[in-house]
Amino acid sequence: MDSTLQDKETGTLLEFSPGGSRMPVLGPVVPIPIGELRIGDTPRLSGENAEHVQHLLAAGDAVPPITVHRETMQVIDGLHRCQAARLRGDERISVRFFEGSAADAFVLAVRANVAHGLPLPLADRRHAAARIIATHPHWSNRMIGSVAGLDPRTVADVRQAGGVTAEVRVGQDGRSRPVNGAQGRIAASKLMIANPGMSLRQIAREVGISPETVRDVRNRLQLGEEPVPNGSRPREPGTLARLASDAKTASSGAQPSTGRSRMAMMQAVRRLTADPALRFTDTGRALLRMLHVQMAGMEEWGKIGPNLPPHCGMTVADLARELAGMWRSLADDVEQNLADTA
Repeated sequence: MDSTLQDKETGTLLEFSPGGSRMPVLGPVVPIPIGELRIGDTPRLSGENAEHVQHLLAAGDAVPPITVHRETMQVIDGLHRCQAARLRGDERISVRFFEGSAADAFVLAVRANVAHGLPLPLADRRHAAARIIATHPHWSNRMIGSVAGLDPRTVADVRQAGGVTAEVRVGQDGRSRPVNGAQGRIAASKLMIANPGMSLRQIAREVGISPETVRDVRNRLQLGEEPVPNGSRPREPGTLARLASDAKTASSGAQPSTGRSRMAMMQAVRRLTADPALRFTDTGRALLRMLHVQMAGMEEWGKIGPNLPPHCGMTVADLARELAGMWRSLADDVEQNLADTA
């Protein structure tokens, strides 16, 4: 998989760092005259640290190249190294050029100052996060936090204080997701009802939410519940109730409730049991064992619920839902694999 990605908003070419953050691609190391450089915008609110410059001066020229914004010739990373080179009387300095926008140049400056060299104080990092939120509102709190060295919750506080919002945000994995999870859940529920044959992954890609969220929506609908949890419901509960009712009705027809359906299932299991591709592989034998356990007690399913002791009813109900979810997940994985290999 290519490690580069173009930012949809700024057009800057970005690459994935080991930590998951996306950072601009830089050019090769080249020597340029120090006199051509400009010192200006920096995430360090207090500016140059004279003591750090003296440490670098004592280290000689055994320091990494600095990073410079090609368009403005402004130093992005290496303010103190540049000043130490000037004090040594150097006429040229090794640089790597960044070709992107000024906004992305600042992002790079913040990330570099957080990752190495003189630590960036907390106040500077919060201030930097506020600037990045203003120029990159589509970036998620986690992504901005990874750049500025802040917890995502701190970034969320900074975002709220600045009043900057975005309907869709891009995460560290490069995927866009809606900020309002309720909207994504409602869209998934509508798509699920209109296209019952779609897999979880297909719906997730279409709507822009995670497959696990889609699975939770499906579970809720099949139980007759609204697709959105109570804590994040939008204003139209009547619409959600209708969606839940439609989904429950639609899914009820797929449940094997008649004797003929049970017979068809048993015949299908017998055919699978006779298949050498399953009988002679570890994965196949494991699947057949699970299917036989499920089928062995089908006649008893209807007797279990009414006869369970009340004190263990909720535990059994929770386990049943979890196991049902595991089988549904297996169905989704199998369908997706068939689609991928078609």
